[in-house]
Amino acid sequence: MQIDLSGRTALVTGSTQGIGHAIATGLARAGARVVVNGRDEGRVADAVRTVRAGSGNDDVAGAVGDLAREQGAAAVLEAVPTADILVNNLGIFGSVPPLEIDDAEWRRYFEVNVLSAVRLIRAYLPGMKERGWGRVLNLASDSAVAIPAEMIHYGMTKTALLAVSRGFAKDAAGTGVTVNSVIAGPTHTGGVEGFVRELVGDELPWDEAQHEFMVKYRPQSLLQRLIEPEEIANMVVYLASPHASATTGGAVRVDGGYVDSILP
Repeated sequence: MQIDLSGRTALVTGSTQGIGHAIATGLARAGARVVVNGRDEGRVADAVRTVRAGSGNDDVAGAVGDLAREQGAAAVLEAVPTADILVNNLGIFGSVPPLEIDDAEWRRYFEVNVLSAVRLIRAYLPGMKERGWGRVLNLASDSAVAIPAEMIHYGMTKTALLAVSRGFAKDAAGTGVTVNSVIAGPTHTGGVEGFVRELVGDELPWDEAQHEFMVKYRPQSLLQRLIEPEEIANMVVYLASPHASATTGGAVRVDGGYVDSILP
């Protein structure tokens, strides 16, 4: 399958590292003009360089702005007035005992993980509908379906993104624009290696260590290893392409079989 996104502009939020960075690289590799987003100007500039190098596509730019705040979103919208592909990847997570999550933390998680996405959909979806083509992709998580007791506030936001995706897909019905969410499973990013080593030790080679971690601590996974960011990016690039024109309003799983269900 040949995916050609030449002539399309893609904005990927929270894309200076991890899954977002892999998605930006994948879209650029498919020929899209990609805009990397983050809050720190230096990190955005570094990410632009690495996406260019990793994709062989020089048409990569940066847009600095904290999308959890109206001012930050306004700055990004000024830098990127129109987009054909919007990937709402920005998100925060953390482990907190359920009864210790205060009102401020509930609001912060909602503003970063949900409202930031809604703001950008509200801004870019009308133009996509007018042009008769567009892709909106919201990065959800297995925690949207299998709510973790230690991350209820995080799981809530990811469940909300499933609803947001379905609702805006209905708004875009019949326009040539698709809106979907991607349910990502346990992924090999950032500090995950350190977390795995804390639990299984430093003696085993990485492939064996992550397998042991998954079997002991994430036994629901059918993959029995962590998902690589590029594997999630592959699904996003497909859903962003013309080949996925009949997929909308869906919650597409790249979870390694973590969610024990035949449906999301």
